[in-house]
Amino acid sequence: MNSTVKTALLWVVIIVLVFLLWSLFQTTKGTSEPIAFSAFLDKVNSGQVEKVTIRGDEIRGDTKATAPGGKREFHLNAPSNYPQMYDQLRAKGVIMEFEPKGDAPFITALIGWAPVLFLIGLWIFFMRQMQAGGNKALSFGKSKAKLLTGTAKKVTFKDVAGVDEAKLELHEIIEFLKEPQKFTKLGGKIPKGVLLMGPPGTGKTLLARAIAGEANAPFFSISGSDFVEMFVGVGASRVRDLFEQGKKNAPCIIFIDEIDAVGRHRGAGLGGGHDEREQTLNQLLVEMDGFESNDGVILVAATNRPDVLDPALLRPGRFDRRVVVDLPDLKGREGILRVHTRTIPLAEDVDPSILARGTPGFSGADLANLVNEAALNAARYDKKKVQMVDFEFAKDKVLMGVERKSMVMSDREKKNTSYHESGHTIVAAILPAADPLHKVTIIPRGRALGLTQQLPTEDKYSYSKRYLEAMLAVLMGGRIAEEVFLNEITTGAGNDIERATGMARRMVCEWGMSDLGPVTFGKKEEAIFLGREFAQHQDFSEATAIDIDKEVRRILDKAYTTAKEIIVTNKTALDKIARKLLERETLEGWEVNQILVEETGVDYIKQKEYYPEEAAPGEKMTIAPGSGPSTDVQSPVPTPPANPSPAPAPAPERKT
Repeated sequence: MNSTVKTALLWVVIIVLVFLLWSLFQTTKGTSEPIAFSAFLDKVNSGQVEKVTIRGDEIRGDTKATAPGGKREFHLNAPSNYPQMYDQLRAKGVIMEFEPKGDAPFITALIGWAPVLFLIGLWIFFMRQMQAGGNKALSFGKSKAKLLTGTAKKVTFKDVAGVDEAKLELHEIIEFLKEPQKFTKLGGKIPKGVLLMGPPGTGKTLLARAIAGEANAPFFSISGSDFVEMFVGVGASRVRDLFEQGKKNAPCIIFIDEIDAVGRHRGAGLGGGHDEREQTLNQLLVEMDGFESNDGVILVAATNRPDVLDPALLRPGRFDRRVVVDLPDLKGREGILRVHTRTIPLAEDVDPSILARGTPGFSGADLANLVNEAALNAARYDKKKVQMVDFEFAKDKVLMGVERKSMVMSDREKKNTSYHESGHTIVAAILPAADPLHKVTIIPRGRALGLTQQLPTEDKYSYSKRYLEAMLAVLMGGRIAEEVFLNEITTGAGNDIERATGMARRMVCEWGMSDLGPVTFGKKEEAIFLGREFAQHQDFSEATAIDIDKEVRRILDKAYTTAKEIIVTNKTALDKIARKLLERETLEGWEVNQILVEETGVDYIKQKEYYPEEAAPGEKMTIAPGSGPSTDVQSPVPTPPANPSPAPAPAPERKT
């Protein structure tokens, strides 16, 4: 409760007490004179009493005007067991009135004021409830934007790494606020809006906080969901109030986080009724570039769904700049790791450059979580410094999930899992185009009974046909190992088959990697009433659909044949890997390669192809966002661009 409500409540209590005391004195005291019972009887006998009012033991009365002292009021308490008093009163002709015995005057007054007190209490309760949600009473339309003060902990561009291009773009905005004449003398105009877009966890909100720390200008921050409430018109009113505050504090920066909450494409609501979110968006469009100018007010917004934003919001004049905050590259990851490890005591064996090479596809949030998990693991064992082994533990935990040591598996289940994972492992290790093997384990992690982890040696932004065919063969390796060594098949390959089928269908329908040629099948349609989500529409004939199914089947059969040939040729090596897994439960990639060297005499690590240009002549490259190259684990993959096509998400293998 703030000071205003406390003051109002204090005055209400004072006023109520004054009225109660006034009622009490009015009832009990007034001009009435207390007299003794004997004096009362004398007055009655002498004929001085004109009228009495009896209520229980209390008697109030009036003397006659002819009595000594004139007409006066008196009161007294009489005994209840004195019936002769009534005979004397009647004999002297005194008028007698009787009232029922009631509560004390104070209680009577309190009961009389009870409705008023109830209404006052209800009003105070309503005021406090209005305050609890962050609103002020009767001010629903006020903006919830928070003005960043100088006392808050500042984040600067030194605390942001891995997004150098975005920092450069935003640094110009800060320079314009500090020295506008530097740009205006050449006819330049300050950008009205900057849209930060990129995958989750890449540092969009952190960049906005860095802008606030660098710019010596007022900085308002608000979330997109803070505009819309249950009341109609509140969102538009809050947008107006937000920009009015901005104009009063110009030049200033307004930051709207998750702007897609109010900036989605108009017409995306179900039904034909009034859409409060669209009303809010319309007001935002007008405020950004409408009839009135908002000079000196720069709007910075962040979203990870730029594809669903309304086109009117993205046009020049509103959001003049679109800054892509993508997943960091090798250099960026190293910089992010150095930022997050500044306050952490590191052992001498910790090298951020090695960690950066082993975490391709990690976002800034992933790397921050990696460092935090490593520090927690070191503290768990009472270490003075965080060692490299702690980072390896944290990386496995982030990539593959927490070990489920309490899960008890039968020997048969362990053997089945071991051979299944060994099938993935040996195909991934031997195929030159596949990503290098990092680790294989049969310890249950997350929802998986076993995991085979591959990590690319460098950041990849496009995948070749040869690479994708290698990954299909790796996915088939688990099922084939079960067939060859155990003479049975299990449900453990269900996720492998699902992912392989999805990848093969995309090779045919999206990337033109089949005998049907460079043709895209299946038109993407926007389901406007479902929020601009994408749906597949069949724009080809039934005969073509049959051809597509045949091509998908041919690609999968080719991958199956490749994987089976590798496994059958290297049965001894696979059996040794599986037995080693049953003994050790976890094997590193170099340990698997050592077994292969012993059994085959070939060092497959040295034969790995690291560069796409080493693919066979005539093979085409393709952008393949979302189709992760790892097996049985959520391995980092390149970030999908705007309007991404749906891809089968890599999920843990061998679910229970």
